Amino acid sequence: MKIILQQDVKALGKKGELVSVSDGYARNFLFPRKLAAEASAQALNELKNRENAKQHKMETELAAAKEAAAQLEGKTVRIHARAGSQGRLFGSVTAKEVAEEIARELGVETDRRKITMEDIKTFGTFPAEIRFHAGVAANFYVLVGE
Repeated sequence: MKIILQQDVKALGKKGELVSVSDGYARNFLFPRKLAAEASAQALNELKNRENAKQHKMETELAAAKEAAAQLEGKTVRIHARAGSQGRLFGSVTAKEVAEEIARELGVETDRRKITMEDIKTFGTFPAEIRFHAGVAANFYVLVGE
């Protein structure tokens, strides 16, 4: 019997997969526990539509990530900070500050957790990288000054 899994089932498959099992296993175990549904024409059509929608969403996210990476690639983000007499900053420049400045200057919304950079505790220009999507990254510079 062909069934569509409604939840992950150990040693059988993941949610949304179409699998073939014995009739007794489906009727006596999977259906009563609402772990699976029979693979009727309507259910197969819904599964196909869900997969198409998921694929379309992934494609649009990838396109948006590539566009954002192209906007940011090679740019310099300026951050103003205060420092003491030796040129060391009071505190350090964080990824959160960099993300806010990118949004303000370039209009690209980013997540601070996706920015990788070294600890910035002095004035100068520092390289940084941001990963927008799997395989889509942009390298940019952080310029810290007064």
